[in-house]
Amino acid sequence: MNENDKLGIGKEKAPLYEALLAYRHMKQHSFHVPGHKNGQVYHQWMQQTEEKGDARYAETLHARGAKLKRQNEEDDPGFITRENVNNEEPSSSISVPIRAYLEMMEMDVTEITGTDDLHHPEGVIKEAQELAADCFGAEESFFLVGGSTAGNLSLLLTICDEPESIVLVQRNVHKSVIHGLMLAGARAVFLEPWVDPESGLAVMPPVEAVQAAVQKYPEAKGVFVTLPNYYGMGADLTPIAGVCHEAGMPLLVDEAHGAHYGQHPELPVSALSCGADGVVQSTHKMLAAFTMGAMLHIQGPRLNRSLLRQRLAMVQSSSPSYPVMASLDLSRRLVHVHGAKAFTAGLAAVKALKGGLAELPRFQWLQPAASLQQQKPLCGDAIAAAMPGRKGYTAQDPFKVVIYDDAGVLSGYELQQQLEACGCVPEMSDERYVVLLFSLGSTVDDAKHVLQALQHINIACKPEPSMPSTYSVEGASQNDSSTYVSTWNNIEENELFSEPVLFSLQPIRETDMIEVPIEDCAGYRSAEMVIPYPPGIPLVYPGEQITPKVAERIQVLRDAGAKFHGISDHKNRRLKVMKPEL
Repeated sequence: MNENDKLGIGKEKAPLYEALLAYRHMKQHSFHVPGHKNGQVYHQWMQQTEEKGDARYAETLHARGAKLKRQNEEDDPGFITRENVNNEEPSSSISVPIRAYLEMMEMDVTEITGTDDLHHPEGVIKEAQELAADCFGAEESFFLVGGSTAGNLSLLLTICDEPESIVLVQRNVHKSVIHGLMLAGARAVFLEPWVDPESGLAVMPPVEAVQAAVQKYPEAKGVFVTLPNYYGMGADLTPIAGVCHEAGMPLLVDEAHGAHYGQHPELPVSALSCGADGVVQSTHKMLAAFTMGAMLHIQGPRLNRSLLRQRLAMVQSSSPSYPVMASLDLSRRLVHVHGAKAFTAGLAAVKALKGGLAELPRFQWLQPAASLQQQKPLCGDAIAAAMPGRKGYTAQDPFKVVIYDDAGVLSGYELQQQLEACGCVPEMSDERYVVLLFSLGSTVDDAKHVLQALQHINIACKPEPSMPSTYSVEGASQNDSSTYVSTWNNIEENELFSEPVLFSLQPIRETDMIEVPIEDCAGYRSAEMVIPYPPGIPLVYPGEQITPKVAERIQVLRDAGAKFHGISDHKNRRLKVMKPEL
């Protein structure tokens, strides 16, 4: 990092974005990829469209876009098509994108003079990444155009530098981590996460689990955890970082949902500030980058950075998206320049929502116990002293408002459907909870809209007068699977960690598989990865034995309306399993 960055000079710059603006302004003739030639491929068709007056089609669609959101032609007789905008035969208008899309194409470039090279940065990309490191508190930062998935893969491929390397891995990790283990041919020692007894949700492994696993497997290449979870729940990582570093191991953190952490006093502290060595953040999730835009932040001497660059080049496209990279540059600049003020509007929206929820007691929201709330984030031993018995869940991301129907009438999936019918699209839901994701881009009007929707739902879906609540959060426990099934949890025993599990890319042969009804899959070894999505946390991976509890969990989630990745039967009725050994 150069001296100017350390002093905060130049943070107003967005070097990569500015380079794309300059390219667009110069209007040079393109004799290079991409083939759309700065959008020029559509210009001839646009000219024909405008001459015929067919631009009315695009303009009308734009004007009515908000009204049409998720309606289809069958549901809405008034759905606008090219044919009922005017009754002419289909023409060139069908081939022409809207102008905003064409304008973006003018900045969709490749590695040419002045735009630098992501895989060998020497100019504007290098400068943009240095500014990102300065903003987020890293020694070195890398732009990712394949989301946090690319960061997770590259980190695992870096630390697993020999066949069957052992990695200590939190069990409830994103599927990209499992894929990284497969690519690396690694052995995973799974760390059981701590389960919050009030919500029934799994958070992260307790420090005792990490410490015990490190002692048993001192040859492990590193520890990989996820924080925060999809629900915004977390705790201080400092004790775990201390255990890792004392053993000479790097701590790797999938902080995909925490790119904003540490940027405002009301937000939890960042993984980097707690001592993590490698941190992956989805800048597109909680900040302002385009989808797929993420960053990998590195600090300390425990990661081979030369090998990491090689691994990044392996898992990322050799033709990275410049608009995505420029959006990372702009997102960083927004936070870098405005600091905590960038989050003022978003936090005000959250406060407005919670204020309104106080008048709708039927809809509660998830948070650490009220008596344990702290004005300032705590670190290290201070947390254990202030929050006895709560060390696994001491921080809640205010931008993740996790609500549930305390009357027990609507499941999380049903509440999401009701909200969507009112024009509010949540981030995700499970059998009980709905995750409303706010950000620095949210407004008080957004909060008012969702409150109006909940008021409507409260009236439209009233509980019967004699109907008792089917669930009480205070009575939840990790062993009470009959009342609640989380898409994150895969807790079977009271063991702190598993034996090493070998992962590889060798596929299971079709001749070694059979299909069985999911109701009958317990006792078999799975031939497929079963992944409720979102959040993308595998319940079972290929080769893992399916316990009765996991089989029941798959059924309950399916019947409640969960979507799955990895199951080849799209109706989620049957599962491929390995033939029993004779």
